[in-house]
Amino acid sequence: MHIDIITTLPKLVESPFSDSILKRAQAKGIVTVNVIDLRQYATNKHRTTDDYAFGGGAGMVMMIEPIDNCIADLKSKREYDDIIYMSPDGQRLNQALANELSLKKNLILLCGHYKGVDERVREHLITREISIGDYVLSGGELAAAVVADAVIRLIPGVLSDETSALSDSFQDDLIAPPVYTRPAEYKGWKVPDVLLSGHATKIDEWRHEQSLERTRQRRPELLK
Repeated sequence: MHIDIITTLPKLVESPFSDSILKRAQAKGIVTVNVIDLRQYATNKHRTTDDYAFGGGAGMVMMIEPIDNCIADLKSKREYDDIIYMSPDGQRLNQALANELSLKKNLILLCGHYKGVDERVREHLITREISIGDYVLSGGELAAAVVADAVIRLIPGVLSDETSALSDSFQDDLIAPPVYTRPAEYKGWKVPDVLLSGHATKIDEWRHEQSLERTRQRRPELLK
């Protein structure tokens, strides 16, 4: 998979990809993450990427020309399955969407900033809008990193244990069950006996029951 992230703040985006699972995925050659400084595509000497909104109002708006120049340059090098704008009013990111995107080959993630982007970007240049929740961030950079992390970890070969992602919360519309590790007893707090039994079928049944109960208590809407 190849992911291009367009931003005016490249250093803010680069950090999450320089460690742990995302770093190893790139080192293995499974995924390529390219962070692009939008200012390289600005046309004036000050490399300006934002301007005042027509009609007045508070806040600046990201200009269409640098974004169009950048996307056109990227599209001249490869075909993209989706050009995604990170937006608080976009499609809500969930596990099903992450699974869908993990099957793609090439993605662009466009990070908004200030009061957002010129509406013509949304109308003519992007194919999809994604939100990570009903709140507003200072920009789309952190949201883009969240989307990339959720997607990349699902690609075969990224996780050392191929079954790990399949047991994550929300993969089957349930919250994951509780997990424990050594010691089996700590300060009188004990690990459930069934997990120490070595009986695989009973352990699977217990985990499923726990997932159902946790979902019922914490996210009952998922059971609907």
